[in-house]
Amino acid sequence: MPEIKLIQRGFQENLVLIPGWATDCRIFDRLGLSYNYLAPVKFSPLNFAAELKARLDEYAIEKVSLMGWSMGGFLACDFAAGNPERVDELILLSVREKFEQGYLREIAEKIGKNKRAWLYKFYLGCFSESDFEGRSYFKKELLKDYVDGIGLEELVNGLGYLSKAKIDTTVLARIKKIRIFHGESDAVAPVEEAIKISSCLSQAEFIPLPNLGHIIFLNKRFKAAFYG
Repeated sequence: MPEIKLIQRGFQENLVLIPGWATDCRIFDRLGLSYNYLAPVKFSPLNFAAELKARLDEYAIEKVSLMGWSMGGFLACDFAAGNPERVDELILLSVREKFEQGYLREIAEKIGKNKRAWLYKFYLGCFSESDFEGRSYFKKELLKDYVDGIGLEELVNGLGYLSKAKIDTTVLARIKKIRIFHGESDAVAPVEEAIKISSCLSQAEFIPLPNLGHIIFLNKRFKAAFYG
């Protein structure tokens, strides 16, 4: 079960940070956005929307913005679709409509054989060749902890969620403000899919980030684009 905590940072607005597969909320430590954060200190996609709703009720928070990266984008959409009256803004990072079953089965097979080696290659492949800033931070602060610390069961559970996850734009019609940020050099989620999602949402703004990969927000250009 996920466990979501409120992190008071002295701001008026609240932002839910939803990480992607094979990561946790530490992936967002460098964001520095002007919000209080709600972050999953224990992260699981299972029952995430129900847990988030319960925490918002507990903290007496009426409305939040949602920031979902990769798998977190599906979770953000799940919550937004079921609770549109509680969403100020939906912010999607590096999302795609769905993942192919064969791709997910291949990952499950490879991590079953050599989790550590596969994850190492996967994480570094989430950065474009030119994103020295983001890749350097990740290697220094997170790479070893993630490769060694994220267990096989957690990874397999995440793949199980992804095998059923799909962004259905028709159920997001009541969300008044949507922004979609995407690296143009994303090797995990092709930018064309994010463009397609955006084109189906008249209220959505699509913000491409040239020369960035799947992890876009560890580069200072993301924050500049966020407030641009």
